[in-house]
Amino acid sequence: MTTQADTLTWSAGQLAQAMEALAHASGLEPRPVQTPYDPGGSSWPDHVVEKWIQENARWHGLEAEHVDVTYDVVDEMLRQVGPALLKIPGNGDPQFLALLGDGKGDGKSVSVLAPGLTTRKVSPGWIRSRLVDSLEEPVSREVQPLLELAGIPEQRRGRARAALIHERLRNKSVTSFWKVRIPPGAGFAHQIREANIPPRFLAMIAAYCGEYALWILSWWLIGKGALEGTFDSGWLLAWALLLLTIVPFRLLSTWWQGVVSISVAALLKRRLLYGALRLTPEEIRMQGVGQFLGRVLESEAVEAMALSGGFSALISVIELLAALFVLSWGSAATLLCLLLILWILLIAYLGYDFYVRRKSWTATRLNMTHDLIERMVGHRTRMAQESHAHWHDGEDEQLSRYLQLSRNMDHADLRLIALAPHGWLVVALLGLAPAFSSGLNSPEKLAIAIGGILVAYRAFRRVATSLWQLEDAAISWKQVAPLFHAATRPEPVGIPMLRPAREAKTDGLNLVEAQDLTFRYQDRGEPVLRKCSFSIRAQDRILLQGHSGDGKSTLASLLIGMRTPQSGLLLLEGLDWQTLGIDGWRRRIVSAPQFHENHVLTETFAFNLLMGRKWPPSQSDIAEAEEICRELGLGDLLDRMPAALLQMVGETGWQLSHGERSRLYIARALLQRASMIILDESFAALDPETLRRSLQCVLKRAPALMVIAHP
Repeated sequence: MTTQADTLTWSAGQLAQAMEALAHASGLEPRPVQTPYDPGGSSWPDHVVEKWIQENARWHGLEAEHVDVTYDVVDEMLRQVGPALLKIPGNGDPQFLALLGDGKGDGKSVSVLAPGLTTRKVSPGWIRSRLVDSLEEPVSREVQPLLELAGIPEQRRGRARAALIHERLRNKSVTSFWKVRIPPGAGFAHQIREANIPPRFLAMIAAYCGEYALWILSWWLIGKGALEGTFDSGWLLAWALLLLTIVPFRLLSTWWQGVVSISVAALLKRRLLYGALRLTPEEIRMQGVGQFLGRVLESEAVEAMALSGGFSALISVIELLAALFVLSWGSAATLLCLLLILWILLIAYLGYDFYVRRKSWTATRLNMTHDLIERMVGHRTRMAQESHAHWHDGEDEQLSRYLQLSRNMDHADLRLIALAPHGWLVVALLGLAPAFSSGLNSPEKLAIAIGGILVAYRAFRRVATSLWQLEDAAISWKQVAPLFHAATRPEPVGIPMLRPAREAKTDGLNLVEAQDLTFRYQDRGEPVLRKCSFSIRAQDRILLQGHSGDGKSTLASLLIGMRTPQSGLLLLEGLDWQTLGIDGWRRRIVSAPQFHENHVLTETFAFNLLMGRKWPPSQSDIAEAEEICRELGLGDLLDRMPAALLQMVGETGWQLSHGERSRLYIARALLQRASMIILDESFAALDPETLRRSLQCVLKRAPALMVIAHP
């Protein structure tokens, strides 16, 4: 077993090569970059190894999702499809298995990429024994006397022992698991291919085509038998068998449609959330709460309408092509095919008219939603300061315009829904009437023509609904597209060989060095900062004072990496932010922004304190958080709250005062263990005694400190 493990596992010093080889072998197309040297190797602690794996994945243009594997999910984890890195614990240096994503996941074998870049098949039981044998052995020795004492028969002791061991170890952490995949910001087509959606989509199309081929054949049989007067039991049996054969095709097409819909919807949601987190502060400030709510609502419309409407439109196209094919073989083939094409053009015009009207209606609806939310958010201000006579100014005009646009849209919708299917049925039957009355056509051709007309009628019934859904999705997409495209914005990932912030040595080196920094906002001509130069050393305490609009908060946003200067040089520990990466930079310098830009989330008090640390927290994290809170004078608050640090806070939980929130923000910044802390007007709401205690705590715990205040 040891020999096999040695040939299959990668050492900690080989993790960079393992990541790149695993990505290439799994077809993830990693970025072609030079793999940096690993300076820490196996001597790194677990949390540093975890961070380094994630950074190395980003270095290759990938994403590594960390999962803490407990005993009760080991078997489920082994059934999952890679690519992934699995840590094999042991007494010596940790070893890693590179699990390949071969798409099977049958639980019978696991594909492993060996250091020699060869693929090996191993049993899940072998991997499981490497993970849990050391945990199960002492527990097994403990439960064995209990099984004998209970008098359990020998043939049942195995199952009983396994159940007792599982109950004892179910929540025990076993190992770490890193799922390697392409990031949400990668090309959406690449994500669709990686999610194995195209084969499922083709399977769905094949099922639909088979269904309609059988449906047309069954119609041909019943029509031929009825019109020729030869409808005997044989014809009836053949027709019944065709109808029964349609059922599995319908089940398959519906199943594959659901699978494709769920898969694409999951990718879209992940992409939109990823893009929302890439928005710049300026983009967020330019929009109100109502506009953000409108984006959320429209994102749901894009997901629901685009997928359902797209599938419905696809089915309609298949049906129209089938109708055109059937009509070409029936009576009055040329006339009916020409009528079908002209009718499709008419429906396209009606669909465009509906799109224009719905677009205007949607814009008005979103504006009303935004205005309503803004009024609700500012209700207290309006009650205190706005005259009651002006509370409802403009509402009647908005409602009147909205009702008029709704009426116009409903008329266009009615024309589309009513005219598309029923109008075609009338026109097509009129076109077939001369051929039917002449008696020159065979019953088979008449049956084929009628079948083609009904197939087209069924398609046009879908067309109205699918056009409505697709046009709604297209209109909603204009609200969602900025989030979708924001996910592709490149961010510096940094070189993953750099040491963590707390381990970096800054003796004799400036912590921060700035030369000739210049920054201007897009809507302003004059720069807020011009030719700004300074240096900050470790343990420096800096008070930055100035009047409103002097650029104090802008400078803080540059230092923490929220904005980038138009010109100048900014270094942290002698390195620029392209080298450190945006995450590495923000781990080293953290800020407590101004009060209106900081938030208490609707979660526990501990979560709001430790959201910058690894979650869930350890006991030492909780103890450190409570210690800092008491140093900041929040001990009385913790004693009042029934659940202490686990008390729910925020808008729907325990309400915090202005000063309590300010100290929560200070504690949140201190708990991130950064090399430098920036407090932007964090002491403005504190009384003198609380200010003295809070300042003592900050001066004691902050390595380097910058306090921004008004003179």
